[in-house]
Amino acid sequence: MPDLKRALSLGFVLVAFGFGLHKAWQQPALSFGFRLPVIDPPAAQPVAAAQKPTVRKKGRRRFRRGEDEPNVVVGRFESHFASSRLHVQTHASSLVELKDGRIRAFWFSGSREGASDVTVNSAVFDPLKDAWSAEQVVASRSSTQRALHRYVSKLGNPVAARAADGSLRLFYVTVSLGGWAGSSITMMTSNDDGETWSAPRRLITSPFINISTLVKGTPFLYADGSMGVPVYHESFSKFAEMLHLDAAGNVVDKQRLASAGQGTLQPVVLARSRNEALVLTRYAGKDNPHLARSLTTEDGGQHWGGVEKSSFPNPDAALSATALPDGRLLAVLNHQEHGRDSLSLMLSADGGRNWKELHRLEEMRVIRDKKLDEKQCMHIVQGLLLNSEASLAQAPAATLDEYLDSAKARVRADGGCSFEFSYPYLIQAHNGDFHLSYTWNRVLIKHVMFDQLWLNRHLKKGNDATGH
Repeated sequence: MPDLKRALSLGFVLVAFGFGLHKAWQQPALSFGFRLPVIDPPAAQPVAAAQKPTVRKKGRRRFRRGEDEPNVVVGRFESHFASSRLHVQTHASSLVELKDGRIRAFWFSGSREGASDVTVNSAVFDPLKDAWSAEQVVASRSSTQRALHRYVSKLGNPVAARAADGSLRLFYVTVSLGGWAGSSITMMTSNDDGETWSAPRRLITSPFINISTLVKGTPFLYADGSMGVPVYHESFSKFAEMLHLDAAGNVVDKQRLASAGQGTLQPVVLARSRNEALVLTRYAGKDNPHLARSLTTEDGGQHWGGVEKSSFPNPDAALSATALPDGRLLAVLNHQEHGRDSLSLMLSADGGRNWKELHRLEEMRVIRDKKLDEKQCMHIVQGLLLNSEASLAQAPAATLDEYLDSAKARVRADGGCSFEFSYPYLIQAHNGDFHLSYTWNRVLIKHVMFDQLWLNRHLKKGNDATGH
């Protein structure tokens, strides 16, 4: 009889737990279909109007005296360093456009990835001033720990997005125990474009242990204003997932985009229409050749097709991409199977089946096998610094020396001369300009801006080269 009572009690507990679990994870009616961003004409944006495109003299033939040489408008392409702290490791940036046309960046920074002193930092780019603000700490391990009332050992991967109500949401990864497999996603909200933030809170991505979920890809809006957040599971197996958040930022649905064991990480969503979208993912599997993975939807994200091999290589590294208003796709990635010492801007005109390189953003593979001494290596680093941030050429010599010393700790870490350009994050602003941020040798966050004129010129060059 005691055994029967014990069994009945356990049964009642399980039924009650199951009912409570069902209520806690009960899905409301979900809306699918993608909300596409609106790109305004440049003339409608005062920020863009204040910027003059680069004009280059065309010198292919001689002109008679008094005859004006025609100008060739090549557009704007420029770069800066978004981060300003030196002698730290810096990684995993993201971008979001502010209501006034400025761009806010986020990244994590500290003595090393996963260290207890890592913080989530932010700075703002003002296109009118063509300059970045000083960086500020947005979240730290201690501040997050106090708000969550739980131990936090490390944090990383900040990703920002604008919600349908106009607020900013900042997602970042927190770990209490173990490595990144013990991650959960924490969210903060700002109603003043990042000047102040709400207290952090954990997203409930699973009704059970609620760990092993990480964020990296750009969030997006569904047609009804709810938010999609591309995430990935990283534990005994690795696979891409999609979170569906309601207006309050609560998880109301989670879709697994790929089965376990397929090595799909850090998904990026490219919505081409209300119903059509492509997902590109980092590949962490063992198959050769090492190619990125992709999958598609034709019903607004309600269902996703099977995982397919993409046509471009991936060295187990993050990529970023965005869909143009005309349906073409832009991506920034490490176009190689091994290493992260090259970074390319790619284009697809057929929905992601085929890709071609438009522009090489960084290229250091040419020195990979060369035996360079410290002087030779640091001469290359100096050239890269000056090419990335023009203001360093006018800065005091001591300032440039500080940048060189900071970079040396990473580039010469193994006694050689190795480079890393990784974790790109690409967005298109409402005025049509493109903004890209990425990790520069793990010591700085680099920002690249190019406009539609520059892109059109490179698209034309690509078409001319292929005869199209």
